[in-house]
Amino acid sequence: MTDFLLIRHGETAWNRELRFQGQLDVPLNHMDLQQAQRLKTRMAQVLGEWQVQGRLPTRLISSDLQRAQQTAQPVAEVLGHPCILNAGLREQCYGMFEGMRSPDIQAQHPEAWQRWLAFDADVAVAGAETTRAFHIRVMMALQDLALQYAGEHVVVVTHGGVLDMVWRHAQALSLNGPRVCDIPNAGLNQVAWHDGALHIQVWADAAHLADLPEQPVYSQKRLLDARGQTYVSGVA
Repeated sequence: MTDFLLIRHGETAWNRELRFQGQLDVPLNHMDLQQAQRLKTRMAQVLGEWQVQGRLPTRLISSDLQRAQQTAQPVAEVLGHPCILNAGLREQCYGMFEGMRSPDIQAQHPEAWQRWLAFDADVAVAGAETTRAFHIRVMMALQDLALQYAGEHVVVVTHGGVLDMVWRHAQALSLNGPRVCDIPNAGLNQVAWHDGALHIQVWADAAHLADLPEQPVYSQKRLLDARGQTYVSGVA
């Protein structure tokens, strides 16, 4: 078994502006200075708990995008481990949508926006990665880490989309449809890789951020798809 502590990167200006970031290399904003200090304090607490349990973290892995690397820095200071970069943990590529807000996409690319709203795992807009291809990439990256560091306790700093794939995989949920789980910036998620499967132990733990300003969350209005089902999306 391999234990993972998965951390979503801290807030960026584009999170606050509700822009699609994808694989554009956006840095953290001023809010994450507070989030980073809280995360550092919380990691010291987690380290103490794991030490008592004989589960000291042995590795720190991060997406190679700078918002993840910057979030990983205070974690590295607590753990005393160098940060290993892994491009397989990057956010999903959103192609032509990257850098844009949804109102702008709706105005400039209405047909592409409607394709996006179908939440079809096998359909992508120009230049983007399908959700299915993204899921395969993420699961291969985690499986490789689980096998490479079998029996260890690994801290990973990554992105909201990656964590959505982890949630869906562990819960055996469809890749179609909008995101349904909470994934706060700088939140903690504990999962275990055991016998080739992911098992969620703790999810969306953001107690260390409780009194900070409310985080920006990209939430679509209720949408009625062609089959008459109502979706509420929370894609950050």
